[in-house]
Amino acid sequence: MSVPPASADRGPDDDGITKTRNMHHLANIPKQGPFAAENAYNSDWAFQGKYAFGGNYEGFTVYDISRPSRPKVVSVVHCPGSQNDVSIAGNLLFLSTDSSRSDDSCQSVPKPATDKSAWEGIKIFDISDVRNPRYVKAVETKCGSHTNTLVPGKRGTAYIYVSSYSPNDTFPDCQPPHDLISIVEVPLRNPAAARVASEPVLFPDGGNPGDPPGTEWPNDTRATSGCHDLTAYPEKDLMAGACMGDGVLFDISDPLKPRTITSVRDDENFAFWHSATFNNSASKIVFTDELGGGGAATCTAEIGPEKGANAIYDIVGKGKHRKLKFRSYFKIPRMNAESENCVAHNGSLIPVKGKDIMVQAWYQGGISVIDFTNSRKPKEIAWFDRGPWSEELGIAGSWSAYYYNGYIYSSDIQLGLDVIDIRDRRTDKAKRIRLDELNAQSQPNYFR
Repeated sequence: MSVPPASADRGPDDDGITKTRNMHHLANIPKQGPFAAENAYNSDWAFQGKYAFGGNYEGFTVYDISRPSRPKVVSVVHCPGSQNDVSIAGNLLFLSTDSSRSDDSCQSVPKPATDKSAWEGIKIFDISDVRNPRYVKAVETKCGSHTNTLVPGKRGTAYIYVSSYSPNDTFPDCQPPHDLISIVEVPLRNPAAARVASEPVLFPDGGNPGDPPGTEWPNDTRATSGCHDLTAYPEKDLMAGACMGDGVLFDISDPLKPRTITSVRDDENFAFWHSATFNNSASKIVFTDELGGGGAATCTAEIGPEKGANAIYDIVGKGKHRKLKFRSYFKIPRMNAESENCVAHNGSLIPVKGKDIMVQAWYQGGISVIDFTNSRKPKEIAWFDRGPWSEELGIAGSWSAYYYNGYIYSSDIQLGLDVIDIRDRRTDKAKRIRLDELNAQSQPNYFR
């Protein structure tokens, strides 16, 4: 199939969308009810069966995606607490609360983190009835829960790895140095017994000290004080950590005691190690740099192609001797307007045997499909872009774009659910792969 280059001069469609010809926009559902406000940002995805579960700073929405071209809203659960990232295990949904609240209920209001009685952490819902999810339990964690990662355990147990960061001497429950993660153990048949089972220190040496205050943006690197995102590959007993100033490969064969295998830094071009994706054979990791925290226009000629980008690393060696070797950067080649927040963000593999292909969100940079089979020469093979959301710089665009059972699902921060069908000989075989469940930060082995 012939695909126009990413730089092709193509006018917008009637709905303002520009895209390559192999990307077919099937549906959009706007944000609903209390989620419709501009400051109610859509966030991450989890999938199970014919349902998609979309996080929002005000709670989460359940969609029926049995007909991807005609998705339907099943239920809207109002439970404020940014970011409200989601993961699923069986009949349970785990919701991250990373804003200091008056209590652990869904009726809470903001409360300063300087107050010892304030709460943030993980909420657990029973989703056996998707039309009426039931709040079961909350577990408080140090510095809250910015993101969460599911690691299946044995004997009916799940482990929730909680990432959080930015401690402060004035926060009673979030004291520096905070070089740790919280691991919540959840008995799946008795989720009310969930508890923090371990708080392993991942950076006993303090991690990356970062650049000194006053370093000119965009050349500053954040100090490591926790992790932003952890991506597990349970079948391989591996986990990739995007930890502010460090990129890390962990051994999680003992899920309560993750062990560092190797780590890397890139103080020249990476400001904030944000997220990670393994290829299916676990021989590579794509790390992302969230330069500007998702609120800046970094897809510009001034910033250039190596900041706010992906960095592709090969995993070389075996066992405890494995190392991460840098191979290349990838950044979308389209220049965005100064009013568009744009930077590398969340994505997942498109399962094509023998190839390494992923789809990825870039906020207002849109959605990009990248072939990184050759680690040294990644290339874009498809893209989808709505263009500027407004004339002023704001928070908008695709937060997470994941491939699930033949289709791309994008969580647009302001405009809701988008469903996209990529039709291309290079990815068509992926449509044969069917999953019962997908948490993008708990990667499955697509080809056993």
